[in-house]
Amino acid sequence: MRAAVFYGGNQALKIEEVPTPSPAPGEALVKVAACGVCHTDLHYIDHGVPTFKKPPMILGHEVSGTIAGLGAGVTRWKEGSRVLLPAVYGCGQCAMCRTGRENVCEKMVMFGNNVDGGYAQYMVAPAKDLLSLPDEIPLEEGAIIADAVTTPYHAVVNRGQVKPGDQVVVFGCGGIGLNLVQVAAALGASVIAVDIVDEKLDWARKLGAQSTLNGKNFERIDKEIRKLTNGGADIGFEAIGNPVTQAQTFASLRTGGRFVVVGYSSHPLNVDMGRVMYREMEIIGSLGCRAVDYPRVLELARQDKIKVKDLVTARFALHEINTAFDVLRRGEGIRSIVIP
Repeated sequence: MRAAVFYGGNQALKIEEVPTPSPAPGEALVKVAACGVCHTDLHYIDHGVPTFKKPPMILGHEVSGTIAGLGAGVTRWKEGSRVLLPAVYGCGQCAMCRTGRENVCEKMVMFGNNVDGGYAQYMVAPAKDLLSLPDEIPLEEGAIIADAVTTPYHAVVNRGQVKPGDQVVVFGCGGIGLNLVQVAAALGASVIAVDIVDEKLDWARKLGAQSTLNGKNFERIDKEIRKLTNGGADIGFEAIGNPVTQAQTFASLRTGGRFVVVGYSSHPLNVDMGRVMYREMEIIGSLGCRAVDYPRVLELARQDKIKVKDLVTARFALHEINTAFDVLRRGEGIRSIVIP
């Protein structure tokens, strides 16, 4: 099979012929229909973040496809079934899994990080973790649900605990940020979206943001947000992973506000811990999505209550994958997918 192979940081991915994997007992062989192009992969390629599996390996964790083969003992699935693969799956036995928090499993496995991922024509996955992709959801565009939609759902619903009428601010309107906007808006929140690209702010309005702010137009964006919200937002989400915008998000919150960290950063955040204590502020991390929530997100997408197809703004063949990453580096579009 053909695959885009990652050999290490600051190197382009190489298109190569590699052996097609065989499903072990309990596994399924998936013919990849599409794999989303995510900033997480750029952290490995551009920023020196190590993968758990040492290169050479295959990146990619937003995968949809069809079952092409079944390992011994798999009876639930049949060949040809349309499936979505979760970006991360748990062991099902540790303390986190046993309390319903598989997304932070003590032995978590991430496709394209711990094991080979979806920038290939085929991949293997535990059959127990596959999800049936409804016919109403396009097979290829549905790939982005695996991370770009489910991660924001978990952040908004479980970690941010957004309720109808809450005032929410979202910093960063890329693939993750725009889905934070649309999920929060779908829950009845009043959403302010912040970015420095007007095109992305236009998207935020289409997806339910009541107000949009271009950060380049304000010396103190937090003051503008506090003015619009009569004292500060109830909940703030930062989807970039930049210490500057993280600090701005935190500064935009009211007393008792909740700051949800969604964007990855390896840099420390300067926080006034006196304010955290005295104003009872909350700082909460959010990673991926719990297994129990994937069916809920798929049903919302099936009913078109959250948009999926519209957010895929570019499609690339496997041999064009490095061009897809160049598009991501330039911040163009919302979400690209690779079609192996």
